Amino acid sequence: MPTSESTPAAGEPEATAAAATESAAASEARLHVDGVQMVRLLGPQDRLLTTLERQYPQVSVHVRGNEISLTGDPAQVDAARRLIEELLLMVRNGQEISPAEVTSSAKMLDTGLGLSPSDVLSQAILTARGKAIRPKTLGQKQYVDAIDHNTIVFGIGPAGTGKTYLAMAKAVQALQRKEVNRIILTRPAVEAGERLGYLPGTLTDKIDPYLRPLYDALNEMMDPDIVPKLLAAGTIEVAPLAYMRGRTLNDSFIVLDEAQNTTPEQMKMFLTRLGFGSRMVVTGDITQVDLPTAASGLRLVTRVLKDIDDIYFARLTSDDVVRHTLVGRIVDAYTEYDAQKQALHYEREQAAEFANRAERRSSVPRDRFPKRR
Repeated sequence: MPTSESTPAAGEPEATAAAATESAAASEARLHVDGVQMVRLLGPQDRLLTTLERQYPQVSVHVRGNEISLTGDPAQVDAARRLIEELLLMVRNGQEISPAEVTSSAKMLDTGLGLSPSDVLSQAILTARGKAIRPKTLGQKQYVDAIDHNTIVFGIGPAGTGKTYLAMAKAVQALQRKEVNRIILTRPAVEAGERLGYLPGTLTDKIDPYLRPLYDALNEMMDPDIVPKLLAAGTIEVAPLAYMRGRTLNDSFIVLDEAQNTTPEQMKMFLTRLGFGSRMVVTGDITQVDLPTAASGLRLVTRVLKDIDDIYFARLTSDDVVRHTLVGRIVDAYTEYDAQKQALHYEREQAAEFANRAERRSSVPRDRFPKRR
């Protein structure tokens, strides 16, 4: 006589069969991790574990002692196992892991290109105040490599992709290695959609608010006591773009930030300041132009210089955002909105053009057909 387990009750055969199929399809993997490495792998409040579970929703992750157990869809279990192994390699190499590294490593492994996140993301540009500055996504790694191999690099992408921060890190690295004699940081003094009026103080006091982000980054990458001395000696110069006219910059690492707010004339002026032994990095977000009427020089230069050797255009996307996860979603939402807006604008232009053509065809001049007598 068959048992109740082998003979399903009436009305439940499909559910039982589905459960059996799901059970048979489920896969399990176990990884043993050293206690100290486990703590660094999971992160504060197990936030890295939470990121892993969000990355692979069909995998159940359980941690008990020094063992990590993965159960669920075979393909996702295998992907999660490979990701944990790569993260462990980073931890063993002394690299600090954040949710950004977890997400970007997973995307690298999913590309199927055979990339190893532990190799791609382990290159530290410099170590400042006990903190290693390194690229955290594949796009950032390609951007940093381009700076090493090209004289002029354009870093174009949304906010939070590390365009300016990584460029300044490479500038400090070049100065420390004595590859250049000075660093020049510049940006256009354009207000972000606001009218601040006349600022009080000297000319330096008026300009400093526009250049404050560059000073903040410098103080993070170098000893704050050394930065004022280098500024006073001219080894590091932070100045508005207007101060660049008429100069030739030799043996320098030059960074132009917020380049989307340059006019075509300003962009041409800046690029022609390049001297012998110098490198340039131009960063900007072409979706956030604050110019009142004029066209953006950064938009134009992507078309004018696209085929010139030794000039590289690095295009970063929302996948390279290393701020809060919401920033990447915000960037995607605005990108989608702008695309829909442009499509609607194009449709309206086409409709208007079609209506104009129809009107021209239907209109007949009065003197074309003279009246008969």
